[in-house]
Formats: sequence, structure tokens, C-alpha cells
Amino acid sequence: MAMRSMASATISFGLVSIPVRLYSATESSGAISFNLLHRPPCGSRLRQQYICIKEEVVVPRDEMVKGYEFQKGEYVTFSSDELKALEETATQTVDITEFVPLDKVDPVYFDRAYYLGPDKGGDKPYKLLARAMTETGRAALARYAARGKMYLVLVRPFEDKLVMQQLLYADEVRDIRDVPVGDAEVREQELKLAKQLVEQIARETFNPDAYEDEVKKRVEAQIQRKVEGQEIAVSHEEAKPAQIIDLMEALKASLAKQPAPPAPKKQAKRAESAAPAPTKSTKKRGSKS
Repeated sequence: MAMRSMASATISFGLVSIPVRLYSATESSGAISFNLLHRPPCGSRLRQQYICIKEEVVVPRDEMVKGYEFQKGEYVTFSSDELKALEETATQTVDITEFVPLDKVDPVYFDRAYYLGPDKGGDKPYKLLARAMTETGRAALARYAARGKMYLVLVRPFEDKLVMQQLLYADEVRDIRDVPVGDAEVREQELKLAKQLVEQIARETFNPDAYEDEVKKRVEAQIQRKVEGQEIAVSHEEAKPAQIIDLMEALKASLAKQPAPPAPKKQAKRAESAAPAPTKSTKKRGSKS
């Protein structure tokens, strides 16, 4: 099924303009949500209300105003028109400022992602840009004004297409140097064993289809039991306290019992469908002639 675009935009750099359309790269329906209800036997949904903490009365929406707390307990208020004036004017232009090596942009800066597709008249320049960035190993840093904000985005190639990755600004990412790690030293023998453990379950590609949200599947199954009038089993397993053991012994034990990583499901299915069907003349292994 073809995706439905959510907006249109124009990639712009130099004298080049490429009309594109934006598509959501993720599914918002993935999470299971629960509504707040009045306890049975009523069972009706609840409506949210706002209470004034000073007068302890319910405040209707037409008496609400937005304010900014500039110091403890002190607010400056803004009207709707003033708030509108503070918003960035939406240009729907992805204004490229520079091209950088893709591997130099740490994923810690990655936020929401959108697929980009060519709009009318943009097929050839779209494909040309995707191909050029793929072969040079570069991605485009750009500014994108939409929904009243100015976003920092990264346009990167992905499977001969383009992805617009919304980025976090530098002041939104905490400095990893503030994370305490202690002063423990790693011995060469420990490092060797750890590298062996890594290589034992390593793969050269990322196969997301090999993994499923097992918790979501379990919750959905329990919800269905409740819908059918059955009780669900509730178990409370206490987390076992972590045991401090010898690092070398732990690495050796891990190497001895480490299972193989999960195989990609889609590729396995393709391999099964590609295998030729056995003919009548084909003999089973181990069968006597």
C-alpha cells in the first residue's frame, strides 16, 4: 500500500530546488494505551479539568491564559496573538547549509525521522542527490521551518531514497563527559576475551525484522483474555540482586554458552520460498535404497 504524504517541501541549496513530499517513517499506533475510567459499575471515561491552586475552583478554558515563569512564582502572560507572533514563519523549505560525512554525525543527536519522496517534477534531481550523497558518504545539514519552529535536520541517503532526520540542538544533548565511569583499568587478557565474546555473536548487517516487541504481544494477549471475560494471570517476580563475580570467569562462561544471534525472519522466509520443492524421485537422507 502506498504511503500518504503528510506535507510538501522543497530541498534547496545553491541554485538547486527539489520538490519533495514528507512521509512519516514510524507508526504511532505501536504503543498500547489505556483510558482513565470511572470505577465500575459506571465505567465511563473521565474528562480532564483544570483547578486553580489558589482559589481551588475549576477553571473553564475561556478563562485560561498562557504564561512564562521568569522567576519562582512570578509569571508574564501572553495573548494568543502574541504567542502567534513568537512563532517562526513556516517556509516549507529544507535549506541545506553544508554537506558532512554521515559517519561524523553521532546518532545521539537523532530525533524523529521522515521519509522524503520526490514531488511532481522532482524525480531526476531527487535521485541525483540521493546517488551523489550515497557515493560520497555524505549527508546534508539543513534548516527546516515548520509548525512555528526552526528545526535542525539531516538529509541522508537510505536505500536509494532520502530520509530527513530531525536533530537535537547541541544544548539539548547532555555531555557524556559528565557520566562517571571510575578509574578501573582493563587488562589485555580481559580485553581479548571480551572481543571474542563480541565476535561470537556478531553480524555484518542490522536486521530489525529479527526482533519483535514480546512485551506488547504478551499484553495484547492478556487484553484479549479480559475482552473474552477471562481472568489474567498476575505474577510478581522479584528482581534478583546482582552478584559480583570474577570478570574473567564470567567472560569465559559467557563464551561457553553464548547462543547464536537471531536470524532475520524475512530472509529466512525468502530462502524457504526459493528452495525447490522435492520431487518424487528425491530420497530422504538416511533412507535405505
